[in-house]
Amino acid sequence: MITVKEARALLFDLVSPLETEMVPLAEAAGRVLAEDVSATLDQPPFAASSMDGYALKSTEVELHAMFKVIGESAAGHRFDGTVGAGQAVRIFTGAPVPEGADFVVIQEDTEQRGDLLTITDDPGPKSNIRPAGFDFTSGAKITAPRILRPEDIALMAAMNIPVVPVKRKPVVALISTGDELVMPGETPGPDQIIASNTFGLKALLEAVGAQVRILPIARDTLASLETAFKLAEGADLVVTIGGASVGEYDLVADVSQGLGMERSFYKIRMRPGKPLMAGRLGNAAMVGLPGNPVSAMVCGYLFLVPMLRRMLGITQTLPPFQRALLAEPIGKNGPREHYMRAVVSEDGIRACGDQDSSLLSVLAQANALLVRDPHDPARSAGDEVLYLPI
Repeated sequence: MITVKEARALLFDLVSPLETEMVPLAEAAGRVLAEDVSATLDQPPFAASSMDGYALKSTEVELHAMFKVIGESAAGHRFDGTVGAGQAVRIFTGAPVPEGADFVVIQEDTEQRGDLLTITDDPGPKSNIRPAGFDFTSGAKITAPRILRPEDIALMAAMNIPVVPVKRKPVVALISTGDELVMPGETPGPDQIIASNTFGLKALLEAVGAQVRILPIARDTLASLETAFKLAEGADLVVTIGGASVGEYDLVADVSQGLGMERSFYKIRMRPGKPLMAGRLGNAAMVGLPGNPVSAMVCGYLFLVPMLRRMLGITQTLPPFQRALLAEPIGKNGPREHYMRAVVSEDGIRACGDQDSSLLSVLAQANALLVRDPHDPARSAGDEVLYLPI
């Protein structure tokens, strides 16, 4: 058996960053920016008023000064003339500041009667003008790689970037295996259960940015598994769930190797998730996950998510572990690295009471995986521990 760290290194060797594709700006949210993009203009492209008021010369601004209003400047409709001595232009927020003006007196500090404007309150020193390029200038960059947030999309729109270079979405094929499984919505027989792992993993991997295909359940026969692998052709990552242990019906290893899978490793010194297998199958990476629901999901967080982040070119491939103080004591750990379901709250972190790898109800209550080193001694309340948010 190998360590979690060794397994990650071997898994990373199975994948590499994917190619770049261009997508419309409206479809780029949540994608990974593959190349730097640059603004094609200044924003704002002209000096603009930041308030509703009157544009005039700053040298003439003083309490009780009077001006003749000679026109109006609105957003999308500038005043084409020049502001001279003793003149003012009615202006609205976002409108271009007319030539000759360098100060906007807000309307609350003025009074207008006909075309005569009077400054009635001290306007203060602020010009209320945003200069051209105040937000950004032509050539300003948004750097890659990054996961594009709504704020990034808004900025790109303002930069006049209509199409965006992003990493292609990794295609993941999920294959659940076992005669005991039926799909949600079906009626299980007396010896059957619902296939849950596939749907949890699909949600997890799609949140990272993958395109996930759920394939039909592969039954415990060579022919059914071979058909499932054939349906997975074209995927960047093939993930089997169950059937990777050493039981009489665990056929995934035999079938995949018969199809040319080059095994990288089998079994990891961890819990839950020891019977994990990985290798290359044609042009795809392949990972065989254990069938226990919690084991599969924990391996998804620890291994599949970092693999996808590498494929997407994300610099921080491994989600950072965090530190918290134990709210309750925990006993000593055994010989394998343990990822305990836990709950982090304001008063610290608590390991969930039952760590059985079949209990999805416990996993659903957890928001963290508490990390225990092999042979970690018993810990007291107040001890600092590492955890991975989930």
